Amino acid sequence: MNNEKVREFVSQLEHVEESVQWGHQLVFWAGHKAIGGKMFAMLDLVGPGTDKAQCVAMLAAGPEGMAELCEMEGIRPAPYLARAHWVCVERWDALPWPAWKQALARAHEIVFARLPPRTRKILGMEPKARARMVRERKALLKLRAAK
Repeated sequence: MNNEKVREFVSQLEHVEESVQWGHQLVFWAGHKAIGGKMFAMLDLVGPGTDKAQCVAMLAAGPEGMAELCEMEGIRPAPYLARAHWVCVERWDALPWPAWKQALARAHEIVFARLPPRTRKILGMEPKARARMVRERKALLKLRAAK
């Protein structure tokens, strides 16, 4: 189990985007963040056992999923995100691969269901129109940041 195997699986889910945030987190988004997409999972690119890496992965789990997953050894509430019902997986072997796939798909499903109506409308557009909307929104955000 590793980052690439998770990345390969997650990229097959509907409307998934990725970015590197905070210097060492590979973040997976349900929808592009420029159009209101929300993150549903993060992988630490630094690796476990380093000062920066507390978890190999963090993901949305929902209230019931969080309670269930936190009963397992090597899984605990995620730092800073526990109030949003995210879990921290401390090592790759905390879950077998089928359970990883189930947890990642569930994280995507939970977050995707809570996307704002405007974001869902954009995601329902044809790919070219959606890409144009993302480009326009990124340009607008860049312009606002420059002010």
